Amino acid sequence: MTVIARAQSAAAAQMTGAVQWANKSTPALSRILVDEPAPHEVLIKTVAAGICRSDLSLAQGILPSYAAAPFVAGHEGAGVVVAVGSSVTSVHPGDLVVAALTAFCGHCGYCLSGHANLCWSPETLRSPSDPPRLRTADKALTQCWNVSSFAEMMLVHESQAVKVPNNLPHPVAGILGCAVVTGMGAALRTAHVKPGDSVAVFGCGGVGLNAIQGARIAGARQIIAVDRVSSKLERAAAFGATSTVLADGDPTKRVIEISGGGVDHAIEAIGTKQTFEQAIASLRRGGTATLVGMMPETHQINLSESDLTAEKRIQGCDMGSNIPQLDIPYYCDLYMQGRLKLDELITRTIPLSELAAGLDALESGEVARTVILFE
Repeated sequence: MTVIARAQSAAAAQMTGAVQWANKSTPALSRILVDEPAPHEVLIKTVAAGICRSDLSLAQGILPSYAAAPFVAGHEGAGVVVAVGSSVTSVHPGDLVVAALTAFCGHCGYCLSGHANLCWSPETLRSPSDPPRLRTADKALTQCWNVSSFAEMMLVHESQAVKVPNNLPHPVAGILGCAVVTGMGAALRTAHVKPGDSVAVFGCGGVGLNAIQGARIAGARQIIAVDRVSSKLERAAAFGATSTVLADGDPTKRVIEISGGGVDHAIEAIGTKQTFEQAIASLRRGGTATLVGMMPETHQINLSESDLTAEKRIQGCDMGSNIPQLDIPYYCDLYMQGRLKLDELITRTIPLSELAAGLDALESGEVARTVILFE
């Protein structure tokens, strides 16, 4: 592997990354070029990257609007800072950082009202007249969610580089930027689960397991895990689920029975029409469905009049409504204190060269989180 040998070189440097040239194709490893950091950018040597279901959806062409081909895949990762732009003061070379998806400007209405995850300010990106962050010898490459963690180097806006303890295990750091902040945040920040609430979580992959942990930490009295894979339900129980439901048909009736009439919160972490509708149907009157999974853009969900007249609330969830600089250090503290299970989330580790096998394992439902290690 070729890595950047010196900071802020005058010319771009080569690295290996997983590039997808068209939709519905597994990203192939290619030699690509990474530019030097602009004033508000951070160059990171990748040490670990989690494989998320959204990566699989992009590879299958299900979410075409989120990364225009050709793009460098991956959106969940961590690494060591190699170089920083001239205006960066929050991190320094040698720091271990999580590359968060949430890039924010810090001064727009969303940021100032505590909704940094909704900031889409163009100043966190390079303008069309600027050289691209990533490219081949003759073509600009898009960054997957402005991160591109399936590569030896990441070049991100300074707001995305969140410092974590240097002794944090690299595989754990590699999943903090998406699976953990999204699942934990879905329960704690988006749904605002309160002590004594009842919660159903549909889908017990990396995000769903963290939603279960978030509900547990919030003090939920009842946490019902729903999945179609028995082994994942066993894992969900270890993460804090008080009951489990095997989704071998419509699990809604069973969730309603266990909860005594429906749950206060249903958190959907898969992204299918069927599970969206099941989550809504499992609510009690006045309950809230938090839809986290990314459903294909052409699909629609059906609502009945009774759902609306029962004052059920349906809300989306963008990255667990997270504020990276607050939430990621908080989750690190919980992990270090033994209150947050993160090692147990990681089902396997692989090198970048086995990315295709990692995506296959995710599609089969046999893993919670696969992490690519670059060392």
